[in-house]
Amino acid sequence: MFPVPCDCCICEMGRLDLGDVVLRRMEEKDIESVKNLVKEGCEGTENRLILHLLTRPLALLMLATLSSILRFVLHSFVLAFIIPVFVLIIYLKITIPRSVGILGSSKPYWDYVGSSYQADTEPVLPNPHSERAKQTPNQEKTRRRKKGKEKEKITEREQVDEDDLKERARVAGEIWAAESDGEIMGCVARDGWSRDGVCRICRLVVQCWYRREGLGRLLVQGLESKVKQSGIYRVYAHVPFPSKVGETFFRRLGYRLQGETSGIEGEEEDDYEEPEKGWMGFPLTKVFVKDL
Repeated sequence: MFPVPCDCCICEMGRLDLGDVVLRRMEEKDIESVKNLVKEGCEGTENRLILHLLTRPLALLMLATLSSILRFVLHSFVLAFIIPVFVLIIYLKITIPRSVGILGSSKPYWDYVGSSYQADTEPVLPNPHSERAKQTPNQEKTRRRKKGKEKEKITEREQVDEDDLKERARVAGEIWAAESDGEIMGCVARDGWSRDGVCRICRLVVQCWYRREGLGRLLVQGLESKVKQSGIYRVYAHVPFPSKVGETFFRRLGYRLQGETSGIEGEEEDDYEEPEKGWMGFPLTKVFVKDL
């Protein structure tokens, strides 16, 4: 989910110093914090998607037809109008989380455990605002080696779990967290699925009281820098439909809506990214693309 306005109270805090932020892989100890962060970012998105689907012309025509039929059966205009809408809303409430899952992915849920496997061995993402971020990997590795020595004894059952985790980690996505003073302030997720040279951003969440401070930009640009070094030349971002804030955010980072002319003929046909679709085939996401 991408940054959207929220109604929660904004704490009175000083301006965020991006130089104190470390961008690192989500570890197992961070899972609950990241889950709560994603849940906060998802608030209201499901209802907006349902409203979007209900107001499509074909959906309105179908509801009007059902209401007309029920009116003759129930002899009540109010009930004939309310029942189809109520039933459809319940249906969408049940099926949207399953159909959307991770934005832009067919997976019904995020494998947080698989995504955190061996995360502590990854170097942090570059932070141009801080020299401290560049020094962190060596400091962290020293600390983590000590932790590793304490876990030398592994039972046979744990070894089986380890093999299972390796397979899960192979298909799971990566979650990168923005941390300062032990607090997880935001995260960006890269889907485990990928084509050669392509990366997909499917979640971007920033705590409401740290928004508009440049943290979202820092997360995305840090991930772009990392994937570019691994040979990725194009990044896709799935933005929930509708989300004006998310659209504006990615346009400012140099992304364009897929299908918009970019001055290069035939570019989009080269590597088309299918938007996520829901009930009756209506699109649930807008696909933004950027060439690195």
